[in-house]
Amino acid sequence: MTQLAKPLKKRRIKGDGGWGYAFIAVALVVFAVFTAYPVVSAFIISFQDYKPLGSTFVGFDNYIESFKYSLFWKSMVNTVVYTILTVPVALIISFGVAILILPLNKKLQTTFKAIYYLPAVASGVALSVVWLWIFDPMPTGILNQVLGFFGINNQNWLGSSSTSMFSLVLMSWLSSHGTSIIIYLAALLGIDDSYYEAAELDGASFIKKLWYIVIPCLKPTTLFLLVTGVIGSFQVFQNAYLMTGGGPDNATTMVGLLIFNNAFKYFEFGKAAAQSLVLALIIGVISLVQFKFLGKDVEY
Repeated sequence: MTQLAKPLKKRRIKGDGGWGYAFIAVALVVFAVFTAYPVVSAFIISFQDYKPLGSTFVGFDNYIESFKYSLFWKSMVNTVVYTILTVPVALIISFGVAILILPLNKKLQTTFKAIYYLPAVASGVALSVVWLWIFDPMPTGILNQVLGFFGINNQNWLGSSSTSMFSLVLMSWLSSHGTSIIIYLAALLGIDDSYYEAAELDGASFIKKLWYIVIPCLKPTTLFLLVTGVIGSFQVFQNAYLMTGGGPDNATTMVGLLIFNNAFKYFEFGKAAAQSLVLALIIGVISLVQFKFLGKDVEY
């Protein structure tokens, strides 16, 4: 019986493995076609003067030209500034809203989660149209009307290099927090009530509960949202493209927009591929640094 059971067991495991590969086949094909192949193609194109009817190998020229290109460094600075101004504030807002929703009953929690998540479902183009209306430089613009009550003159929010970046940052502050709020709220609901009960027995205040229980327990969630937030902000494209087009005077030109323009406006595909790989490397290094220094005492 033992000798017969072993071959059967081996065949069963082999069969289960085959079914496992069958189940993930679609995902593997999608990954290969839409992720692996484009990355490999971009790597090859980055060393070429790419043309649809014939490309020539140019070595590291595309990388050298990118590093010598002043607009590349300006776009990188713009992206870093945008990231520093938006990601921490987004985490604070999402965490604060989740804390406010937590004490409510389940129906109200569901209602508020749906309300805050609605902008994530809406089209980015539609949201940009709404924000263009808000930032309208005419006196009829919503934001200018609000400032008019305080005696402040009209501002050309998107047309001035001194306010265009702030306008994109403000747009980020006041929108697109639904996903983070839901993730934070799920993490808050996962904290064991016994922690709060023990703290109440010791006479801990709300602030102390927040500092010594909630924030430590949410470190994995915060690290996850921080890493994904930084990745998303370094890849920001839609807001700059639809709201300002990178202007004025390239004050809002982000790396993603620069890569898009090089590829589909100036048809310098090799340079765009090189810049995209440099951006991917920078994002990877920043992510590793975040995990290295912020993930030391994080338990999953």
